Amino acid sequence: MRIFSIEKDGKFKEFTHIPFHINYEEVILEKWLENNPNEILENSKLLIIGRQTTTNLGSIIDLLGIDRQGNIVVLELKRDRTPRETLAQALEYASFIEELDTEQLEKILQHYLNDESLNLAEFHRDYFELKSDEAISFKNQRIVIIGQNITSEVRQTATFLRMKGIQVTCLEFSFFQADDQKNLLSYNIVVGKEPKKIREIFSGSLPIVTKEAFLESLDENGRDFFQKILHYSDENALLIRWGTKGFSMNVDKEGIHVPICYGYPPAAVFKQAMYTALFGRGGFSSKLEVSETVTQELWQEAQHTGLFQSAGHELKVLVNRKFTEGEISSVIDWFDKLIRTIKTHELK
Repeated sequence: MRIFSIEKDGKFKEFTHIPFHINYEEVILEKWLENNPNEILENSKLLIIGRQTTTNLGSIIDLLGIDRQGNIVVLELKRDRTPRETLAQALEYASFIEELDTEQLEKILQHYLNDESLNLAEFHRDYFELKSDEAISFKNQRIVIIGQNITSEVRQTATFLRMKGIQVTCLEFSFFQADDQKNLLSYNIVVGKEPKKIREIFSGSLPIVTKEAFLESLDENGRDFFQKILHYSDENALLIRWGTKGFSMNVDKEGIHVPICYGYPPAAVFKQAMYTALFGRGGFSSKLEVSETVTQELWQEAQHTGLFQSAGHELKVLVNRKFTEGEISSVIDWFDKLIRTIKTHELK
């Protein structure tokens, strides 16, 4: 394939096709794929839940994702392996993923996004904007093999596996560079549905957000609300842990961080909102010797404020309007009760 740009004078200027490894290492391609997950599958966007995930055999899965239907997707970069090694590795990964339950997959997602409050099912439902009647189970596997040259052996075997019901996609890419250093990545799905796409590269990562960047990402209502919440945290010597999108507010109890709440900006899956951490893994009830009665009382007191609403296993305050001083004080009063409860109960 030859690719040209069209200059102002109407003349073609060719992009040079170069082997990817001359200028870049494979880890760069991995990052590009990680930051463009909706351009990988042939029929769906993709939710990335893990990167460099270690299997039970000590091997490393490049990227791990979930599609709209709940299939667990293994993304494997071909690198310099032989066709047999490439397919064997991908099948090994799929066999490992098949043994994982929802809780284990959830922990992978929580570690990837540095957010212990995340519930996989809710996060997946919000990410894909599923309808209430769309039931999802995380049971089946998909394999995506990506390389500059997908050999005929890999294509033939992958096609055979598809015929036997194993979902395998092979994606072949080419790398081009112009004299002005503009980069293009062209790719073609060679096993599976086969649209051709050319996209300019946008590279990035998943950095930890700062307080300043978080507040800047909010609208006026959110900024006023969360500034007061963060000020309350400072006054009470609470620990703020920043993630890739938002933060968790924690009590440090004997060196263990017990989360009080999680804050999210408008761009996050959970929109501009604050979530409780009463029942989620890694939260209040999972770290303290506390009865379900006490936890339910806290839940009911939060709902009694009229500001918290149900969000699956947790409660949320959706910050979609301006909150009065009294309303914010009600939220903070509830925090005070939660903190007292944390301080008066033992760790598990």
